[in-house]
Amino acid sequence: MKNILVLGGSGFVGRHLCEKLQRQGWRSSVPTRQPSRARALQHLPLVTVLPADVHDPAQLQRLLSGHDAVVNLVAILHGNQAAFERVHVELPTQLAQACAATGVRRVLHLSALGANLDGPSRYQRSKARGEERLRQAGLDLTVLRPSVIFGAGDRFLNLFADLQAVFPLLPLACAHARFQPVWVEDVANAVLACLRDSELPQSSIGQTYECCGPDVLTLAELVRLAGRLGSRQRALLPLPRALGQLQALLMELLPGPPLISRDNLDSMAVDNVASSQWPGLGALGIAPASVYAIAPSYLGRRGARSPLLALRSGAQDRSHTRR
Repeated sequence: MKNILVLGGSGFVGRHLCEKLQRQGWRSSVPTRQPSRARALQHLPLVTVLPADVHDPAQLQRLLSGHDAVVNLVAILHGNQAAFERVHVELPTQLAQACAATGVRRVLHLSALGANLDGPSRYQRSKARGEERLRQAGLDLTVLRPSVIFGAGDRFLNLFADLQAVFPLLPLACAHARFQPVWVEDVANAVLACLRDSELPQSSIGQTYECCGPDVLTLAELVRLAGRLGSRQRALLPLPRALGQLQALLMELLPGPPLISRDNLDSMAVDNVASSQWPGLGALGIAPASVYAIAPSYLGRRGARSPLLALRSGAQDRSHTRR
């Protein structure tokens, strides 16, 4: 039986991966600073949720001990330079050091399509530096680079469906940016396939894979799809770059994580599609699912449970109460 440490296991991809490891009969450990966020995993008998801070080198080294492999899914989409450096660069560096100290050699690292040391965004550059630190460590490393990930509970198509349920018109920056969205189940299956490396026609160790679906769509097309399958489809107002940057700046000034940031817009200056420089999901025996096949299974069944719809409902209730 394999024993896998899953960093970021309580997140979107991590939950799907841990369920697959459970069905495989493998044990997995999921460290988190907020165990309440891992409630969905706590019913799985082969998953152990551990209160821990993976950014603490001493704790990370203790967590690694006794495991056969580690999967790093930890990432952020928003933040300043220091935040991206801490999560995307320093953590992989500390992970490499902990692997050297504990003798754990097998590492699977979820990076991002478009990771590039010379990329236009802090996100892309920091992702590339994190990959570089792990490669320099001489580990049995596999890097997976997914495009934007969709699936039930995602924060991408669901977000655009929610926004169109609330606002009559949707201003949209980078409307013509292109994506090759990939289903979360296909990404989790890719990780599992790499962990079962001996069953692949060619070893995944030392390899990078581009994880993309079969469809290439613009952001505007994805937003329209989300609206059509969700509550309603609204008219889009494509924004020129300057206005898009201003919109993102205003969102960054609001409390909590922004819906979109200026760094996100910088990332979208480069199409988020497969480069064909690296093998894709087919090399792992995975036929990727189309967003047109999967999105209707969850966007059309959400009802009033989405956060923005609940917020609107609550505001209406308070309005009626005041009357």
